[in-house]
Amino acid sequence: MTGSAHDEPARWGAMPTAAGEFRLRPVRLPADLDLLTGWMNDPEVAAFWELAGPPAVTARHLRGQLDGDGHSLPCLGLLDGTPVSYWEVYRADLDPLAAHYPARPHDTGLHLLLGPATSRGRGLGATLLAALADRVLRERPRCARVLAEPDVRNRRSVHAFRRAGFRLAAELDLPGKRAALMVRDRTPHPA
Repeated sequence: MTGSAHDEPARWGAMPTAAGEFRLRPVRLPADLDLLTGWMNDPEVAAFWELAGPPAVTARHLRGQLDGDGHSLPCLGLLDGTPVSYWEVYRADLDPLAAHYPARPHDTGLHLLLGPATSRGRGLGATLLAALADRVLRERPRCARVLAEPDVRNRRSVHAFRRAGFRLAAELDLPGKRAALMVRDRTPHPA
């Protein structure tokens, strides 16, 4: 990542989608803390993110990235200016995840949660994932693939990644979960 890593997604600009204009904005503390804490305490989110609890739990998770080495960028996803999602855009090849799969230089990982329950179950996740994967591959020319590792039990998430052009590359035993390694290659993978 070049320049100020925590400002990078803001420079990527708007991504037009069928659902509206999508953009990422770096998380701001304390301004975004109540919103994100509410999302993390939603039972459907908490089952996979494991960050339910008081604001201090969410703040600690965010501070670890905001004050860290810049390899993971916590962002709000805005749709037509309204926060609807939380994202972590991270260098997978520099993450502990790299010990569990054949990492390549500049692999970029995505973590996503759709915040409001009304945003789930209608294809929005796949729409936003496709838009962001396209943008990552455009803005990071040295990145050959975008990946994610949702819990295999999170069928909705795995389905959204598939609909967004990701393929299931492997199942991984990670600390705390069995993960579906979902990969979106810069060059389409033969079926």
